[in-house]
Amino acid sequence: MRPGLLLSCLMLSLTAACRRAPPPMVPTAARPPPVRLDFQPPVDRVLTETVRAVRVVVRGGATVREEAELTTETRFTPAEGGWLLAQVMPRSRLVRGGPASAVDGGTAVGTEVDTWVDDVLTRFTLRVRLAADGTFVKLVSPESALEALRQVVPAGTDMAALERFFSPEVLEARTRREWEARYSGLFRSNLTEGQRIWAVDALPMGDTQVAYVLERTVQGTRDTEYGDALVLSLRCLDALPADAPAELMDAWETAGRPQLTPGVTCEGEQLVARGRFVPVSRELTVKAAVAGEQWTVTTESRAQGLQEEAR
Repeated sequence: MRPGLLLSCLMLSLTAACRRAPPPMVPTAARPPPVRLDFQPPVDRVLTETVRAVRVVVRGGATVREEAELTTETRFTPAEGGWLLAQVMPRSRLVRGGPASAVDGGTAVGTEVDTWVDDVLTRFTLRVRLAADGTFVKLVSPESALEALRQVVPAGTDMAALERFFSPEVLEARTRREWEARYSGLFRSNLTEGQRIWAVDALPMGDTQVAYVLERTVQGTRDTEYGDALVLSLRCLDALPADAPAELMDAWETAGRPQLTPGVTCEGEQLVARGRFVPVSRELTVKAAVAGEQWTVTTESRAQGLQEEAR
């Protein structure tokens, strides 16, 4: 090889070795750090929440509206290496009637009615055993609901439907499902923005139980009066996708592989405080067609206060 050619090859090699890609014109956005949510319930505090549920049913061209409101007071106590949740409902009301759009200052234009369900809810304490990480363990003394029912319903009254609704087995299954739909998969995990978490949920619509997979997607955090809170967007799946991830399949199988209701849709948002556990707020609207009727059920819950327990 001629010396000139050797020098040229050497220079080309050195140039290639020293060449670097030019810096990007637009800086790459840094990925938000994972969000850690530990289950640290407030001890010696009373957590007060308001819950509102609005049910609108369209049947045969007519619209029927029903609105329920209640207030809950919840206390957490360390117990058996985990927690005991005790919840009472000092206030409950039900309003029926009025068109779906007839709202005056947030209160439905209809008739407030007294029901035995309201009386039962205000007479018994819901007690739930939770593991240290917030996992639902079991309902404690679930038979107390039936005892309260028999105290308020007059002798000789047919209360078969209410007995089924408040039976220990049904009450425990319903309480477990509601807790897991809200909090399963959230605690003691590093959650990243865009991560999806699944749980199976269900709602009674007439004589039908509408079942769906609730998909919760991490949207980041938001500052609230209870501190920094995890933000989750909510939506429903009415069928399992063909490429369903293993976590989704596990959630469905753990729930007993229920038949999902075709066509059910939902949207909403949930906020859970990151420091001391406070369910800041949750809103969910579920829509479904059942037996020729169009159902829309909206549930809202919001923390109203965290007060030191009086001694």
